[in-house]
Amino acid sequence: MSQKIAITGMGIISAIGNNVEENFVSLTTGKHGISDIELFETRHAGNIKTGEVKLSNEALIQKLQLSEDNNITRTALLGMVAAKEAVESAGISDINEYKTGLISSTSVGGMDITEKYFYTYEDFPDKQKYIDKHDAGSSSLAIAEFLKLKGMVSTISTACSSAANAIMMGAKLIKNGVLDRVIVGGTDSLSKFTLNGFNTLMILTDSYNTPFDNNRKGLNLGEAAAFLVLESGEVVKKENKKVLAYLSGYGNANDAHHQTASSENGQGAYLAMEKALKVSGLDKENIDYINVHGTATPNNDLSEGIAMIRIFGENKVPDFSSTKAFTGHTLAAAAGIEAVYSILAMQNSVIFPNLNFKTKMEEFDLTPITELKKKNVNHVLSNSFGFGGNCSTLIFSKQ
Repeated sequence: MSQKIAITGMGIISAIGNNVEENFVSLTTGKHGISDIELFETRHAGNIKTGEVKLSNEALIQKLQLSEDNNITRTALLGMVAAKEAVESAGISDINEYKTGLISSTSVGGMDITEKYFYTYEDFPDKQKYIDKHDAGSSSLAIAEFLKLKGMVSTISTACSSAANAIMMGAKLIKNGVLDRVIVGGTDSLSKFTLNGFNTLMILTDSYNTPFDNNRKGLNLGEAAAFLVLESGEVVKKENKKVLAYLSGYGNANDAHHQTASSENGQGAYLAMEKALKVSGLDKENIDYINVHGTATPNNDLSEGIAMIRIFGENKVPDFSSTKAFTGHTLAAAAGIEAVYSILAMQNSVIFPNLNFKTKMEEFDLTPITELKKKNVNHVLSNSFGFGGNCSTLIFSKQ
């Protein structure tokens, strides 16, 4: 097996909890976070449900003990909460003691502020300072500054596979000796821009999302942030660190099929899973659980299901479930929160349920796990597929 990367810390905030423990309790009690929109103005409030973090920006600022400054985007605030928990979870007291970096990811960036002041930028010069917070990299720099990190900072934006690619990049930086440890993950807030955009694509459901169900109608958007702390074997040994899990495999592929749709034969997903298994050195039979991308859109679930059958074989697909029925689809943060859920599954020997499932898809014989299942989980394969054909797969291992 190739050199595995140790995961020593993790942090999360999502619609089902403001930290790792709260998320785990929700996952094991079947408490989802899909609800009506309360915290931002939109004409769709009351009609479209989302996975909203029920903390206002002011509440997040207070939680983080920041000075009142409305120039900080919600994307950055959510990221700060999760990154802070991850660093504390890893027992890091001096963040700059080793060569440490931050690879964050986002798709929304500072859009929540951009859209708020869009019509007043030109006529009100005092509002133009908010433009500085629009770009994706701004949230990463804000998180690094909050953590007092002086090392490398980079941002990845590859749609819904972003956090998986951030985790992958962090692992490669450690393997190549560029960094000793890396804080990796993603953060995205809800905004009018993404809500209206996905609504225009006609892939939002008017109710609760139903992954891998024959009658699925689309996704619920969500907001979240999640980060892992990756550390080299040398640092783990020197500091006698507790290891939560290992990143044993990863793969990225692009089927170059369509701007938003997955290919009919799941080629991108197939290649990503194939590469991740090859990097890990594991046999496909070693995979105990798949945290599927499972967006509950007609196209994604069909394409991903076909890809899984191609990899594992007919009637040999491991236990799988989508956790997006709990949180909604959190875009660039999705692979980050599902990495945390993958680790929790291994730590607690459970498989989280695929909520809202009723009817098996007619195209193939695949049924997700629909009730909390006790099982010894040693290896989890986690899929994240994005617009533009960006397909990424991560494999987490207990040891």
